[in-house]
Amino acid sequence: MAGPMTTAFYPGSFDPITNGHVDVLVQALNVASKVIVAIGIHPGKTPLFSFEEKGELIRQSLAEVLPERASDISVVSFDNLVVDAARAQGATLLIRGLRDGTDLDYEMQMAGMNRQMAPDIQTVFLPAGTASRPITATLVRQIAGMGGDVSAFVPAAVLKALQTKRKS
Repeated sequence: MAGPMTTAFYPGSFDPITNGHVDVLVQALNVASKVIVAIGIHPGKTPLFSFEEKGELIRQSLAEVLPERASDISVVSFDNLVVDAARAQGATLLIRGLRDGTDLDYEMQMAGMNRQMAPDIQTVFLPAGTASRPITATLVRQIAGMGGDVSAFVPAAVLKALQTKRKS
């Protein structure tokens, strides 16, 4: 179990948050008392959802599955190095979700670099559940954009938001 007040930093684009992200977020709340969901802002990339929309969808998605822990997350944006952003938020754990061996190879390289830059921040790998392993936000956006059914891949709030985006 986590220490008295362990803060974890869970970075990603979350465009949109998927069932896989929610699965990892719930697991992160098992190892940390507080999780900061950090939305990376990339200049030159136009996201489907704004920072505000993503934040609201993240909060709604967690409230659907773990309402008693909804107040234990916060949503921030960052546009610098993950370890610098995590440190600025007072986080000592860096959460990374893994889908498969390809993710592991990449994430091991990142963890090694991050450890060199910030030995005070521990990377924690959390495996995506079997049902959410094939899900990527990119595929969800593509399928939803072509009118496909993504209800098995995203929380109800996200499904509704995707349908609204498609209509507009």
